[in-house]
Amino acid sequence: MKLSKQLPLNALRVFDAVARLQSFTRAGEELGMSQTAVSYQIKLLEGHVGEALFLRKPRRIELSEAGERLAPKVAEGFELLREALADLRNTADGTLIIHATATFASQWLARHLGHFQLHNPGIAVRLETSQDVIDFSRTPADLAIRSGRGNWPGLRAHFVMRNHFTPMLSPQLADTVGGIRDPLDLLKLRFIDPSDPWWRIWFTAAGHPDVVLDSLQRTRLGAQSFEAAAAVAGHGIAILRPEFYPEEIASGRLIQPFELTCEDGSHYWLVYPEARRNAGKIRAFREFLRASLPSFEAIPPTAGT
Repeated sequence: MKLSKQLPLNALRVFDAVARLQSFTRAGEELGMSQTAVSYQIKLLEGHVGEALFLRKPRRIELSEAGERLAPKVAEGFELLREALADLRNTADGTLIIHATATFASQWLARHLGHFQLHNPGIAVRLETSQDVIDFSRTPADLAIRSGRGNWPGLRAHFVMRNHFTPMLSPQLADTVGGIRDPLDLLKLRFIDPSDPWWRIWFTAAGHPDVVLDSLQRTRLGAQSFEAAAAVAGHGIAILRPEFYPEEIASGRLIQPFELTCEDGSHYWLVYPEARRNAGKIRAFREFLRASLPSFEAIPPTAGT
């Protein structure tokens, strides 16, 4: 490709939209341009680089080899520009917007954010909680803590910690059936959410793959932290990550009757758009996690270990 010193930014913007949407018409709708104007900008860019960027086929278009090479670089370039503008907009208040699951936010992050702000007094923090996987292009956020396998296209992912689980309940509830000595003793009590797939995994690992939970009353509270609160109150057995509840265990409000813990291959990750990896706020938070968690950026264990 032969590029002149003057970059055709408007044509590149149009090219980015067409490459993403694979349609001149849809790109025009997104950009508020007519299809003719879109086509004109693409022709200008093709004339600028000296190669066809799209293959025109009946009722559809495809990126040419040259277009395939150019598209990811243009997308990354515009993302870097958006990042620069976002950083400028946030400079005045220095706000770091974090999205996290309700459980991670309440059981770990909220307890440690004070240390982050102590060492980064120029950065304010806004913490948003949601069980949904956010789209960074649509939701205002700098980074997120997600539960999953770490493979989200377009996002940089850093392993944060394992997500394993085991049954937990209040000692008073256990006493109502004379204690919990065998996994089958759990069936004498109410399950807070028997539809949770973690139960099937745990009972199978405990040697009871045929345990029937489908007929039990179903209660869904939407987050592990809420289920833990219900378990502390004696309303049933919850399947939880024990490391999230050290105070409840130390005070005797929750017990873990069995040493057996299991995993489903889904762990906690720090994620953010690849193009934002060098943003100062994100670097600062990344370093905070690295200093706070020995497991940060370790190789996650495989499921079932």
